[in-house]
Amino acid sequence: MFLQRRTPQLPTPEEALKGRPTPEFTVPSTHTVLGNPLLGPYPEGLEVADFALGCFWGAERKFWQTDGVWTTLAGYQGGYTENPAYEEVCSGLTGHTEAVRVVFDPKTVTYAELLKLFWESHDPTQGFRQGNDVGTQYRSAIYTHSPAQAAAVAASRDAYQKVLTAAGHGAITTEILPAEGRTFWPAEGYHQQYLDKNPAGYCGIGGTGVSCPIGVAPAEG
Repeated sequence: MFLQRRTPQLPTPEEALKGRPTPEFTVPSTHTVLGNPLLGPYPEGLEVADFALGCFWGAERKFWQTDGVWTTLAGYQGGYTENPAYEEVCSGLTGHTEAVRVVFDPKTVTYAELLKLFWESHDPTQGFRQGNDVGTQYRSAIYTHSPAQAAAVAASRDAYQKVLTAAGHGAITTEILPAEGRTFWPAEGYHQQYLDKNPAGYCGIGGTGVSCPIGVAPAEG
């Protein structure tokens, strides 16, 4: 992609592209698989989780296939540029990572169960890459929406690190930060539910093969 750096490195706020006050594109209204709206506000009782685990095409599919997930949305998060475009994110000059917003019913699927899916669906020890996909936009990240989510993430990370270390893997490099102040910018329409529209499309998602202990996260509330 244009302006791609040889060695992945996050830009400073001063180095980042400035972006624009309004998006250059519109986002489809409805999820092609689940049939629910992509953008909020969402029905009362649902919760929001934000995950980044490599190319968002395959990552989004992992979550929409999960019972209790109401809708999913591919986007960009964790950077500085307002209303970024895909090519800008791929340049490494926005600071964003490819992320998936997951809207779920906690009565059907818990946040701890979503964390288990997150950890097991990629290799969280790779830094600015995921497999053959190299760049800051592929870094592993979780952006939390409550103190309960933050506590659950910390507990699951620590538990998963133990089993990863026992299996010979390195340290988890997942970026874990509050979602507040880190806007989730929806991606272009063709990225939404990409692997539903293109069943034979590229999917770079792959885990370590190490199971994450479930039930290690404290109960929400």
